[in-house]
Amino acid sequence: MAWKNKGVKKPVKKNDGAVKVSKRVIAPKVRNSKTMSESAFWSFIRSALRNKSRFWKPIQECKQLHKRKNQSSNRKLKFEYQCSECKTWLPEKEIDVDHIIPAGSLNKAEDLPQFVEKLFCEVVNLQLLCKKKCHLEKTARDKEFLKLKKLENGSI
Repeated sequence: MAWKNKGVKKPVKKNDGAVKVSKRVIAPKVRNSKTMSESAFWSFIRSALRNKSRFWKPIQECKQLHKRKNQSSNRKLKFEYQCSECKTWLPEKEIDVDHIIPAGSLNKAEDLPQFVEKLFCEVVNLQLLCKKKCHLEKTARDKEFLKLKKLENGSI
């Protein structure tokens, strides 16, 4: 695919079968010895911070508060955890620790202090949600709220 990194015209198929040609805009690579765009850089930082937040003690405390000995028929399972939203008991691999007040975005240096403060929060701002239903729904609601907020502020 020659158009990926060269900024050449990229063919795009429409629903009616016609082919439309659009110009792909390539972001300048200004970070990390000119190997990363600004967006890729902040994505890298955001990912690194989220990875480290997994070891934050309040996350373990949140899991402990919603944990009980296994009462299901699966005898290999030692513990199960209760979703804060639907109250279902699930194995650890099927739950996520979620921020009640989202950590927000990290797209520029000015966002960093607030993002870190919200990401590394105490247990009162954390909850357990089941991955397949409740966490996906809450994330969708948070994104929709953010979109509406940006529209109100005229950011989009």
